[in-house]
Amino acid sequence: MKLKNGVYGILILVATACMGDDTSTYTATPAELDIPPFFESSILPPEIPSDNPLTVEGIALGKALFYDPILSANKTQSCASCHLQSGSFSDPNQFSVGIDGSQGTRNSMPLFNLAWNRRGPFFWDGRAATLEDQIFEPVTNPIEMANTWPNAVAALQNSGTYPELFDAAFGSPTIDSVKVSKAIAQFVRTLISGNSKFDRYLNGQEELSEAEERGMNIFLDETRGDCFHCHGNPMNPLWTDNRFHNNGLDEFFSDRGLGAVTGDPRDDGLFRTPSLRNLAFTAPYMHDGRFNTLDEVIDHYSEGLVYSETVSPLLKKISEGGVGLTSEEKSDLKAFLLSLSDPSFTTDSEYQPD
Repeated sequence: MKLKNGVYGILILVATACMGDDTSTYTATPAELDIPPFFESSILPPEIPSDNPLTVEGIALGKALFYDPILSANKTQSCASCHLQSGSFSDPNQFSVGIDGSQGTRNSMPLFNLAWNRRGPFFWDGRAATLEDQIFEPVTNPIEMANTWPNAVAALQNSGTYPELFDAAFGSPTIDSVKVSKAIAQFVRTLISGNSKFDRYLNGQEELSEAEERGMNIFLDETRGDCFHCHGNPMNPLWTDNRFHNNGLDEFFSDRGLGAVTGDPRDDGLFRTPSLRNLAFTAPYMHDGRFNTLDEVIDHYSEGLVYSETVSPLLKKISEGGVGLTSEEKSDLKAFLLSLSDPSFTTDSEYQPD
């Protein structure tokens, strides 16, 4: 992870054996995120829980756990199995495949800039209040890792390396599910994407093409793209409001989304707004991965909107089926959206397994 103090390798410090389980005198090495300059000047600081501060040892442990299939019931699937760095830590499959070949019903969300999800909650349907809570579920989900936490913890405890790594991170070699979730959350919070062409444009390092600039204007125009209400404007480097909306995909809902979590029918069909960053790498799109290409996504908002009782009032042209972009406007909007992609994030060796 890139730490603000310039440490680019992960230094794993193992606590001495004499500490045992006494955590009262042990403090892991504090770490700070390497935050892109534009982030620091345009949005609030990242939200780091007071009970899970970032440490060099905790991040290193979380990275090891993220890539290790030891958490799954048959030791074949890791977090990284469904969150590939090449896909901006998402899955190129419409639905991820679990350890027994079962498929889910939603597309795997990409993982980046989650330290700034101050509003919460997490998952497409908002069923997890915090990032730590989100990490608990895949281990026991029957169509994902299909394990139990006691079994997962026992595998870690009986391994040759993890007790020492947990000792270094938390001051005790005793492992539990809370420490596992905290460590992985620490690593995930280091996944920061902020080096797209558009970021460099904002920093005065690169110019947009004419098509990209026209596309930006379409994006911000209420009478044309009208995209900014949910995805923000150039002063919001997250490119999402982190809220929940019904974006006109269906009239009836086989997947109720937020409504299934809250029990409120007014929330039926509402899903969390994904970031527009890294669209070049995160296909397929939407909560159910129904669109294989960015062109299909743009077509949906242009002429494919479907009315339902809970459709977002921000979709002002729902009665017309969409904003009605010309083919040239669609091409320009696509060019702008692709300028938000950060290839360096998908290849950064600091996020790869050691």
